[in-house]
Amino acid sequence: MSNFIAEWGNTIVNGLSDTLTMTIITLIITIIIGVPLGILLVETNANGMYPNATLHATLETIVNILRSLPFIILLFLILPITRLLVGTTIGIRGVILPLVVYCAPFLARLIESSILDVDPGIIEAYQSMGISNYKIISRVLLREARSGIIRGLTLATIGLIGATAMAGLVGAGGLGDIAYQYGFQRYQPDIMYTSIVILIVLVQIIQTIGNVVSRRLTK
Repeated sequence: MSNFIAEWGNTIVNGLSDTLTMTIITLIITIIIGVPLGILLVETNANGMYPNATLHATLETIVNILRSLPFIILLFLILPITRLLVGTTIGIRGVILPLVVYCAPFLARLIESSILDVDPGIIEAYQSMGISNYKIISRVLLREARSGIIRGLTLATIGLIGATAMAGLVGAGGLGDIAYQYGFQRYQPDIMYTSIVILIVLVQIIQTIGNVVSRRLTK
């Protein structure tokens, strides 16, 4: 064990750091895009506060197309766009855009589902009191849906970690890259299994935190 730590300790720590960096940066951008997109999907619907059939159909189509693409296909599909926008297709910089494009529509669907679970009677009650739609969305709707939103964020984060592992195929770094480069290509199963175990532990920690926060917000 001591020999393994001495040989691979720094590599694993750097890989974990890269994975966390990719996850955190992508998650922040995904929230900025995905949450408003989820709200738009609900409120531009025929039963929403701002019905707009054209906009809703457009958003639905875009989200459905992006959600239907596996990450590894999306990753290679938008390589020219990634190179054009950030100047590279490798490393952390080169994978953030594909990760966001992959995760934001997924989070938007989860946000949409959480908002749709809110009792319509609550919204109608506030509308009857003359409260503006903007205030209802920002102060009531999101508050009532917060438990589901946290569950959605938890699922999105876990999916994002899985995507960062696949991003190792294009040299993005992280634990996935370590597992692929050393475990698969160089036939060193010990480093591959170590990377996998760390990813599993990371996912379990995030899921546990998400469950605890969601339950507290429900109360």
